[in-house]
Amino acid sequence: MITYFYWAIFFAMAGLVLYGIGGRLDRWRLAFGVAVVVMLFGWAAYFFYFQQVFVKRWGGVMAITVPAGQMHIATTWKDDNLWIENFDPATNRCIFSEYSKGNLLQGRVTIKNCNPLMPQAAAPLLSGRSSGARSDPSSDQAGNR
Repeated sequence: MITYFYWAIFFAMAGLVLYGIGGRLDRWRLAFGVAVVVMLFGWAAYFFYFQQVFVKRWGGVMAITVPAGQMHIATTWKDDNLWIENFDPATNRCIFSEYSKGNLLQGRVTIKNCNPLMPQAAAPLLSGRSSGARSDPSSDQAGNR
């Protein structure tokens, strides 16, 4: 929701520039130029700073696609940067990818021989206990009284 509010503010500012400079002063060429600069400034501020801040702190909107052939495992935040863990079954590697503000600094950590999706063996039962048999008949609550 905050993302839509942000863009509504910049469209309103561009509209006011068009109205003020173009409509009132009759300088349409200047008005369109200033309106484009206002929108470019809004886009740059959103892309290089506000997008992840909005998503993390105020419930903004962001979409990331898992690369083809990989399976998504986990996502976490470190400060204002988003880290995503995917598993590539073809190479048996876990890949941590960082999505920083503006995608300027993207870290990547690869763990080789990682197989997080391998089924785990069932835990062995403790000796003396089984599923349903009682080892001590005197502990029976429904015994003779």
